[in-house]
Amino acid sequence: MFAPDLLAGKRALVTGGGTGLGRSIGTRYLSLGADLVICGRRREVLDEAAAALRAAHPGRQVDAIPCDLRDPAQVEAMLDAIWRERPLDILVNNAAANFLAQSHRLSTRALDAVLGIVLHGSAYCTLGCGRRWISAGRPGTVLSILTLSSLGGAAFATPSAMAKAGVLAMTRSLAVEWGRHGIRLNAVAPGAFPTPGAAAGLQPPGLEKPAPERTIPLARVGEHRELAEVCAFLVSGLASYVTGDCTVVDGGKRWLSGAAQSDTPALLGFDDAWWDGLRAR
Repeated sequence: MFAPDLLAGKRALVTGGGTGLGRSIGTRYLSLGADLVICGRRREVLDEAAAALRAAHPGRQVDAIPCDLRDPAQVEAMLDAIWRERPLDILVNNAAANFLAQSHRLSTRALDAVLGIVLHGSAYCTLGCGRRWISAGRPGTVLSILTLSSLGGAAFATPSAMAKAGVLAMTRSLAVEWGRHGIRLNAVAPGAFPTPGAAAGLQPPGLEKPAPERTIPLARVGEHRELAEVCAFLVSGLASYVTGDCTVVDGGKRWLSGAAQSDTPALLGFDDAWWDGLRAR
């Protein structure tokens, strides 16, 4: 479906692009001709990812910039460094943080840890890129990776649901405000696309995940390439008249089976002692 030069000449920043879904998205962009910038908090992870991506895609530029997205000064410094060499064409807000917890026992520090990365970090990056694009009269594209919880909430993962819902509101608001400047903003809400990070934070001991064939109409979890293809389409010229939208990529789990929170019944059955053990871990 995609020409190999679909994103030729484009430069994309993928936040949290050193691991998981962000790395898979960045890999697909490179294969379609884009140059890539990845950022995250752990330099060693970024350096390993960048070296592997360069080796797999010779001729493509891959830059890695350590950045704590919770700090607006660091975000601005990162964007300044990127723009000094060459402006971005694409921003992918992918960096995320999530964990299971009883909401009434959350500390403000725990709440801010998620909101700072997901909501504030996405806003700092989006506003920073938009400011530069508008000032220079350049078009641009923003794609934000959400969760199904941004559409319907998620018990025991309230901060993430709040933050992702805020990013969706930002996407729709700025799509209207910035459309006249040639800037498109869209979002993707993935369903079950397993990553080591999500498994560590959202599948603690004692919580049995229902089999995909019981909760997902397509009877399987998603493959990273399937999400990456949608993300490539939405930032490309093929989607030039699509803006302000949120595309659900979940095998039909949410819309057709109403099973977006299939873990909730099990979680409701655990007592405080179980939650205390989880907090200790």
